[in-house]
Amino acid sequence: MIKRIVINKYMWVKKHMYRLMCDINRVVGSFVAVQPVVLKGEGTVVFNQNIKIGVQNSPLFYNTYAYIEARTKHSQISFGKNTYINNSFSVVSEKKVTIGNDVFIGYNCSISDSNFHDLNKNNRTKTDPDPQQVIIGSNVFIGNNVTILKGVTIGENSVIATGAVVTKSFSKDVVIGGCPAKIIGAVD
Repeated sequence: MIKRIVINKYMWVKKHMYRLMCDINRVVGSFVAVQPVVLKGEGTVVFNQNIKIGVQNSPLFYNTYAYIEARTKHSQISFGKNTYINNSFSVVSEKKVTIGNDVFIGYNCSISDSNFHDLNKNNRTKTDPDPQQVIIGSNVFIGNNVTILKGVTIGENSVIATGAVVTKSFSKDVVIGGCPAKIIGAVD
């Protein structure tokens, strides 16, 4: 009993400490933070109904946080309703990232719509000149340790297997996995 009280107090302090690091002004809606969450950037983050970030009985609960950054003033990150996100999640946008309704995201998932640096060797210190929107369809299940890169659209009802690196778009009702990800099955 005392151990649980100490842990709860520790997490309360940690969540509030990380909240002080937030510097975003345009947040629409709200979410339940089980784990600390840092919101950064000049853009807009939209939370629809019933968004939960963090899972107590899951790896990376005590030593990580979620990082959500709408980097530029034109960036937008949108979370659909009934979205559940496990620990150590990060999403960074220079353009737009849209996550549909009823999406489950495993721990240590990373989503970005930009390379963040120009790939041209002479312009490496400049930002990516061509960020591309990321769209995660509704009812998608994203496994643990998944990376989703710029320009990707994931169709509704699809499943992304643990450890996948998603570099291209996929249609609805498929199971994808691997590095780079490819179709490995169909959703029943």
